[in-house]
Amino acid sequence: MAEYVYLNGRVVPFEEAAVSVFDAGLLHGASIFTTMRAHNGIVFRLDRHLARLFDTVALLGLQIQATPQELRQAVQKLLKVNELREARVRITLTPGSVRESQATTIVTASPLPEYSAQWYTQGIGVVVTAFKQIPGDPSFGYKTGCYLSRVLARQEAAAKGAEEALWFTVSNRLAEACFCNVFLVQGGEVFTPPRDTPVLPGIVREAVLELCSSRNIACHDDRELTVREMLEAEEVFLTSSCSGVRPVVRIESHVVGNEKPGSVTRRIMDAYQELLKSECAKDHEPLTDREQTP
Repeated sequence: MAEYVYLNGRVVPFEEAAVSVFDAGLLHGASIFTTMRAHNGIVFRLDRHLARLFDTVALLGLQIQATPQELRQAVQKLLKVNELREARVRITLTPGSVRESQATTIVTASPLPEYSAQWYTQGIGVVVTAFKQIPGDPSFGYKTGCYLSRVLARQEAAAKGAEEALWFTVSNRLAEACFCNVFLVQGGEVFTPPRDTPVLPGIVREAVLELCSSRNIACHDDRELTVREMLEAEEVFLTSSCSGVRPVVRIESHVVGNEKPGSVTRRIMDAYQELLKSECAKDHEPLTDREQTP
């Protein structure tokens, strides 16, 4: 089956999609993006993703031309023409060519990766990267195209047999993972680094804070976390839009808890799955209508 993408107002086969060699996103990393999870053909909290995306546009002063309504329609159209129910959806915006005034808008929708069931039943291992989170640097705390250091850190983790790498700030405060937010559990209470660490305001991070509140699990996102607190944590877990909630059972050679997913993490994992299903529960007709396919 052909795969289609959305590029600057048009749905086209992916092999026909191209951007200028002078695109500022390519030349300077001047781009922002958001990656989303579609379940049952519906993107989980699409409006929150779009709100965060356009907050970033305003904060970084990027000159883009897409609108939330255009992107919402593009996402829905792509899921339909690509016949996807479980999908990884990404929106990328750049100011476009440095020689022209036309911004670049890209939306892609691909099958959701087949994540290992063992990640969720047995937990994952992570390492601590030597790269540091730098307060005030716009490449931290926002989803921009400046991701090379994160890619390198994740490659380092993979080379060591781990799934992710944890980042600390230059003042040795826990921040996040390469592509995930991080949470600690101590004494039955949940802790995650504050937004101004800086960390990305993840959509699933936000959902977990809500779930803790609704289930009377004490949760804190207002104080800095140290290396010692990380190592003393009874449970650790990561959150991201596509992989959801994943328990961490090893940090380098350090064993977290009893090296099994903890009870609080399991409660949150189950609650998140319920939330995902409930918010993406709208009935759909089979996605076989190709009337809008180019």
